[in-house]
Amino acid sequence: RSKQWYQRRVHGTASSKYALMIDPQGQALQWMRRRTEKNNKVCQMIDRNFTVQLMEQMDNGFPLIVENVPQDMDPVLDPVLEKQINRSGRVNIIKVDGQDMTFNENFNLYMTTKLPNPSFTPELFAKCLVIDFTVTLQGLEQQLLSQVISREKSELNEESAKLSEDINNNEKRRKNLEDRLLKTLAESQGNLIDDVVLIQTLQETKDASAEIKEKLTNAAETKKRIAGACEEYRPVATRGAVLYFLVVGMSLVSNMYQTSLPQFLGIFDSSIHKSEKHQVTAKRIATIIEYLTLSVFKYIVRGLFAKHKLLFVMLMACKIQMKAKQLEATSFEALLKGGGAVQVDKAKPFGWIKDKCWANVLAIADSAPKSFKQLPELIGRNEAQWRQFIDSEAPETGIVPDLNEKLDHFDRLLLVRSVREDRTMLAATTYVSAALGKEFGEPQQLDLQDCIDETDGTTPIIFLLSQGSDPTTVIEASAKKLKKKELPISMGQGQEDPAMQIVLSSWNNGDWALLQNCHLGLPFLLQLEERIRVQVQGVEKKIDIHEESRLWITAEPHNLFPIGLLQMSIKLTNEPPQGIKAGIIRSYSWLSQDYLDMFRRPEWKPMLFTQCFLHSLVVERRKFGPIGFCVPYEFNQGDWTASVQFLINHMTTIGEQAKNPVNRDTVCYMVSDIQYGGRITDNVDRALFKAVTEFCYDPRLTNPERFKDPKALEGKYAEPFTAFYPKYAIPLFEEIQKHRDFIRETYPDVDSPEVFRMHSNADITFRTRQAVEVLATILDIQPRGASSSGGVTREEKVLGMTDSYLKQLPDKWNLDRKQYLSDRQPLSIFACQEIDRLAVTIKVIRQTCIDLKLAVAGTIILTPKLQDAIDFLYDARVPPSWVAVGWPSPNIALWFAEALRRFEQLDSWGRTGRPAVYWLPGFFNPQGFLTSVRQEITRAHAADHWALDKVEGKTEVRSSEYRPNVEAKGEDLKTEKGEVVIYGLFLEGAMWDKANKRLKDPLPGDLFRELPMMLVSAYNKDEKQADKAPGPLAKGGKGVQKKTEYYRCPVYKYPVRTDLHWIFDVLLPVAEDDAYWRMRGVSLLGTID
Repeated sequence: RSKQWYQRRVHGTASSKYALMIDPQGQALQWMRRRTEKNNKVCQMIDRNFTVQLMEQMDNGFPLIVENVPQDMDPVLDPVLEKQINRSGRVNIIKVDGQDMTFNENFNLYMTTKLPNPSFTPELFAKCLVIDFTVTLQGLEQQLLSQVISREKSELNEESAKLSEDINNNEKRRKNLEDRLLKTLAESQGNLIDDVVLIQTLQETKDASAEIKEKLTNAAETKKRIAGACEEYRPVATRGAVLYFLVVGMSLVSNMYQTSLPQFLGIFDSSIHKSEKHQVTAKRIATIIEYLTLSVFKYIVRGLFAKHKLLFVMLMACKIQMKAKQLEATSFEALLKGGGAVQVDKAKPFGWIKDKCWANVLAIADSAPKSFKQLPELIGRNEAQWRQFIDSEAPETGIVPDLNEKLDHFDRLLLVRSVREDRTMLAATTYVSAALGKEFGEPQQLDLQDCIDETDGTTPIIFLLSQGSDPTTVIEASAKKLKKKELPISMGQGQEDPAMQIVLSSWNNGDWALLQNCHLGLPFLLQLEERIRVQVQGVEKKIDIHEESRLWITAEPHNLFPIGLLQMSIKLTNEPPQGIKAGIIRSYSWLSQDYLDMFRRPEWKPMLFTQCFLHSLVVERRKFGPIGFCVPYEFNQGDWTASVQFLINHMTTIGEQAKNPVNRDTVCYMVSDIQYGGRITDNVDRALFKAVTEFCYDPRLTNPERFKDPKALEGKYAEPFTAFYPKYAIPLFEEIQKHRDFIRETYPDVDSPEVFRMHSNADITFRTRQAVEVLATILDIQPRGASSSGGVTREEKVLGMTDSYLKQLPDKWNLDRKQYLSDRQPLSIFACQEIDRLAVTIKVIRQTCIDLKLAVAGTIILTPKLQDAIDFLYDARVPPSWVAVGWPSPNIALWFAEALRRFEQLDSWGRTGRPAVYWLPGFFNPQGFLTSVRQEITRAHAADHWALDKVEGKTEVRSSEYRPNVEAKGEDLKTEKGEVVIYGLFLEGAMWDKANKRLKDPLPGDLFRELPMMLVSAYNKDEKQADKAPGPLAKGGKGVQKKTEYYRCPVYKYPVRTDLHWIFDVLLPVAEDDAYWRMRGVSLLGTID
């Protein structure tokens, strides 16, 4: 144990206040149980008889241990904590929960919580003594070292114990001799030289002291030798401590990922016992470390959701290398933060390099100078090879120009993350395989038999549920294989007593209890946890449990799931395979042969399969994020079932006669707007789902009779409809098993974006989004240390950033609004409102920076708000107080640059008049800007009697993009009667064809493309005019005028496409129909980050 451990124990027992112990690992609770085991009682505040137990213990003067104290403690204990004791005769009385209770002065109260970082109120800190018993890295390392020595070198432990005993005995002997000598001296009378007894005692003491000194010297040398032998095994303890804190940190990713210290110690002990033995100590240590690392990986990863598995193993590799001094902390920070905190002071050498990419390059050149110090210059000198590398299909495996021989696997990961963020996770897999071993980078298969073997009836097995997962089939199959009786029950209101009876019955008879959907019965889980705790630790109410019994629990993640139950259980995940193929197979598992045989009409089987395909398509489409659906809807089996039932009802209504055709419009409307549409809340998503449904329910499929005539097969229906996309054919077999076999054998395991009717760039978007989420999650769970690497503290780094911000902010922003903003025109009023809002933003930035400098210097108090600002700025993120008066942004560098750019636009407007071109995303209220433009256009047409409620906005894309230092073409800036020109919008999922003035598909790898300047105008809806449409008519074949198709493209402030960030819709000319671009997820964005 460490010195701090014993200090905490002293504080916990000697303080006049009652102790509240922060105890995530449960060590303080175990110590307190042992210390007070004679008369203690252990309970929780949620127990029904809590006040009764409190009364009994206070009356008898016995200790009461309250475990699992919540963050918001019930005030029922306030009188006890504050010791509001009144004297009534010879008895002490205290009033608790309205009851008078006798208080014995020998009573003591101990409280523990398993919350790792609780936010208790200041009042609670004043009432009780809060002690942090969280194990430290050094303390755990020493504890693990002792454990490995006891297993590997037990003779050293015995020798060390005997040596300590000998040292204590010799010290006692020397003390006794000294006491005897002093006593003899005190009792001696007369001349000391004549005192024979004294002389003899003095001689004996001298001889004994010399002997004892020699023994103590030998003991010190022996102790040093033993310590040296023990230190040989310290790498095992160090690896164990690093792995434990990594595992504990995963609970910050999801509270369901709880692992207790006893569980980890069990893995540690098992690794020592099961790893291969070697006579050579160095080899033995290496095998223990290797076995331990793999065991922890397998134990933890089987209970993680798929999206967190690579996160965990990548973090494991980084932490291990950082502890071994093989990886610099600054390089790890650069991986997580990128160029988020970099003030770009060096212009990028080429226009094809993206701004974010260049900021990342400058960041790694500064943070990892050993490998990348010359990277910006190398890119500038060798453009062709670096462009080829950055644009290559797989840069993570390609040859790096100029640096290939100098880079290790982490350096390559860092470079790929900087220049090709979409390939980050693939590079991370390569890095993990190289750093830890190939097995760590491969998917792990769940072996349920191993879980069954390592558990018993008091160790629950919890299956964490996700969308589409159902472990019931797996559990039932295992029970059948092992010939076990399964007792299932689905939790919900009123199911607590039957569920407990099932648990007790399984314990008695050796059956398997299966408690399903336990997130719907959280109060019962608290009772179950207490019952298991009594069985494991208690002596009262303990029953004999059959060794073959098992307790299975299925539950969705929930923030209030009992931590204690999670820590005593094994967690598993059984997520279904991803992809359209897996989704259709899952849908066909819900069908039987009877469904295929319901109708003989040729449309029936294709339509039934189409519904399965459609369901899988829309479920899988969510992985693409906002391009797939603006809102990630939870489409489930119920939607599919309702749609299939409607198809059955519709086919029943029209009958078997061919003269009654399938009403395709009705089918599409019912499926898209009614069955699935009930979940859809966004209008853009509603239109998208309708387009997807109409694509799947092709008229050649629903109404084949219409296309039997070859003349009908023309245009878009020129060929028969037999497949949704190559390799995604429609099966037409009579037997359902042949359908299933056809899907398994012919459908691909990995779906290309084209099958979703999306551009191939959507896959890049998906991978980029995945990388951003993983790196952001890792950054979120990093400990907030006091210092950074390189000898610079967190505070010093943040103060450097604040100094930079204060220098760039305007000193005093006092605009004279009389000259250009006092005409009371709508746009002038709008400008004044924007200036006022931005002034507040600048004021908050300035005040926060000033307060941070004062707080770090100790002049003012470091409030929680300022502490958050330090943490966020250090992590290159925007402090919440700045976002509240500003706008969201992924990092502080982009946010502050945008603040300065907004200031420049509004300051120029106020000092020199209206700009020729407006940066639309630079306004707090872009909708207000467009409304003001519409108002001014209406006023300009007052002579024509235009009314504002009859005026509709329209747009026209001009020929070139806006460049601040380049003079624009005159025709691009031309406006009439209140019209304005805007810029700053980016196309996602498409690009602008300047030659044909319409949308076209983007180039491969080109995710965003800036739209040329756009004219914002308006027209009167009551007037019949030729130019009412936002674009000209296109000429068709043989001189026939055909109407140009338009795509109603939504415009959003940010890539997060919600109604909150929607600005307006723009009609853009297209060669295809609206549905083509809608299924591609094309939109205009005010910012690409």
